[in-house]
Amino acid sequence: MGVNVAVVGVTGAVGTEMLRVLERRDFPVDELRPLASSRSAGKSVVFRGREVQVQELTADSFDGMNIGLFSAGGGISREFVPHAIEKNCVVVDNTSAFRMDEDVPLVVPEVNANRISEHKGVIANPNCSTIQLVLVLKPIHDAVKIKRVVVSTYQAVSGAGYNALIELKKETEHVLSGKSEEFNRSIFPHQIAFNVLPQLPQSDAFKENGYTDEEMKMINETKKILEDSSFRITTTTVRVPVYRGHSESVNIETEGPLSADQARGLLSKAEGVVVLDEPSKQLYPLATDAAGKDETFVGRIREDQSVENGLNMWVVSDNLLKGAALNAVQIAEKLI
Repeated sequence: MGVNVAVVGVTGAVGTEMLRVLERRDFPVDELRPLASSRSAGKSVVFRGREVQVQELTADSFDGMNIGLFSAGGGISREFVPHAIEKNCVVVDNTSAFRMDEDVPLVVPEVNANRISEHKGVIANPNCSTIQLVLVLKPIHDAVKIKRVVVSTYQAVSGAGYNALIELKKETEHVLSGKSEEFNRSIFPHQIAFNVLPQLPQSDAFKENGYTDEEMKMINETKKILEDSSFRITTTTVRVPVYRGHSESVNIETEGPLSADQARGLLSKAEGVVVLDEPSKQLYPLATDAAGKDETFVGRIREDQSVENGLNMWVVSDNLLKGAALNAVQIAEKLI
């Protein structure tokens, strides 16, 4: 039996990936309803070889829909998710609007699919950086309880949307051309071409504690998903001039001993995780290799010699796929 699916923000970077994932995974879509702002209404998207006209998102857009996949910004989700729920359309929301609400499941299916059934109309998709992190933390936390995690991210510009990709391309061309005039940027607070920024887009605000919004999302979401607020976690999130694929340097301190070989064994059995760890052959995860792949890749697994029970590892995943669209569709698959 088919399912009627509405995709909100269908013309954006994640919305486009959602369509591809629905098609590639043969999700049983009966009716597809592509939804976007009035600026995009009337355009067409291609799904299963045919063009489907994009409709303007309104309060009545969810009539007859069973599942709504949202990826159009937190403000849009806060306004329109209640309308979807009112129409008995279950929402998988890719924004931060509801992630930390106590009665909203925050789900990575390989980690806590059991929470999906607890939904009251909306299930939250975690932050892209959080998803790949918890995939590797979960099997280790289950084996030897984690005491502390230190994460530094190296996040691709596609995480900030299509316009960020365009800004990187144009600014790179501007710098390479040797032009002396200031480049007119709108997404990033400083030059992103050939640079590294410890703030994601300009909207990634700093909190009173000195952390950014993105850093606090990772901290709070990780604890919620793993259902453990006792371990300590600190993050530094960084934007790098990469098109696609987030990378993370992860340092883990555990309560009991766990060797690098034991960690490789645990992670090699973890669903959705691929271990690439042969440094002598220059084999380790790369953003260029992870782009377009569903799995999360982990390598450079080694024991931290500065603490008694510590591990270092390097984790890479496609931020638009497992970090967003794929995870949302996997949740929808579990729903049906």
